[in-house]
Amino acid sequence: MKVEDIRKMFPELSEKVYGKDLVYFDNAATALRPFSVLQKWNEMSSRHNANIHRAVHKIATDATEEYESTRDAVKAFINAESREEIVFTSGTTASINLAAFCFGESFVKPGDEIVVSEEEHHSNIVPWQMMCQRKGAIIRVLPIEDDGHMSVSSLKTILSPRTRLVAVSQISNVLGLANPIKEIVRICHSLDIPVLVDGAQGIVHDGIDVKDADCDFYAFSGHKLYAAPGTGVLYGKKKWLEAMPPYMGGGEMIKSVKFSGTTYAPLPEKYEAGTQNIAGVPTLKPAIDFVKSLNDNNLIKHEEEVSSFLYKALTSDPRIELYGKPRKGEHKASLFSFCVKGAHHEDLALILDKMGIAVRSGQMCAEPVMDRFGVTGMLRASLAPYNTMEEAEYFIESLDKAIGMLI
Repeated sequence: MKVEDIRKMFPELSEKVYGKDLVYFDNAATALRPFSVLQKWNEMSSRHNANIHRAVHKIATDATEEYESTRDAVKAFINAESREEIVFTSGTTASINLAAFCFGESFVKPGDEIVVSEEEHHSNIVPWQMMCQRKGAIIRVLPIEDDGHMSVSSLKTILSPRTRLVAVSQISNVLGLANPIKEIVRICHSLDIPVLVDGAQGIVHDGIDVKDADCDFYAFSGHKLYAAPGTGVLYGKKKWLEAMPPYMGGGEMIKSVKFSGTTYAPLPEKYEAGTQNIAGVPTLKPAIDFVKSLNDNNLIKHEEEVSSFLYKALTSDPRIELYGKPRKGEHKASLFSFCVKGAHHEDLALILDKMGIAVRSGQMCAEPVMDRFGVTGMLRASLAPYNTMEEAEYFIESLDKAIGMLI
């Protein structure tokens, strides 16, 4: 397969921006969607629009089959032990909020500690802060080093008998560095401490085998995986999901409701109250199929070449400070966050936009990372397999012009 074949699957790549061909380098925020995903969305909306699980008529039965077969597809994709460990949510944020609230209700007491790394997205910080405030617990911070690497060597000194859970990202949405999740889990499990992994970026760039990683919880979003927005997954080991209370109450998550008391449905319905995203969730199936198709040597080599070109171009320009540099032999996702001396990140993004290039500017929902490196924001270019070498070269040329306009 060639990158030209991939590009034909994405209608938005034929768009023009200010009369120029769109160069979409904001994939870490949300990926574009292929025709297969759009077709599934339209199919569900036009042919299978009925509430799942409840009615016995054919349309409802078909909608339920689409929804539940998606659960099986996700289970296989991340290699979960059972389908009951797959909970559908509206995205990574909802998944982590569910885990933080429910875990806190069952296992966190005043004075207990939750460890969160310094590189986390706000969605893997604020839910734990809220839970700790409610339960009288404490947040401990696992620092990142000057080169952007998570200070795993500090973990053993931070963990204590009061540590109840460690929450870390698989890949930082700012730094693009793959964290040693298996090592972190091994250290934590040696002390009987569970680990939640934010896989919003990792699921796209590295994938996950949750059995091999042995993490206790894993959260990711559909929209970063080429599926519909408003879709997400919380994987949780059954022992934790069974021990935790529901997150929300309502239809579907119950077994029996009486004013004398309510009993809850078994997993995973226990955590899926109300009408679910009937049209959105099934788009995870064609999205997963698309991701599997990317395991092609030609495509892998192409993406590595484009990523290497950008890394060398950005690190060889003395005006640019790139954050998150891999050490020898380490993997970095095709995600580049940087600052330009004397130029504001938003000004650069606005100029690039006029040249047809979509990038992200600002704090990337990771203000502690910005504080760590003493900046107010960064510019981020993040790639997908449909991005080309020609686009990368055009980006570098355009960035040079934009810098020249500002300094």
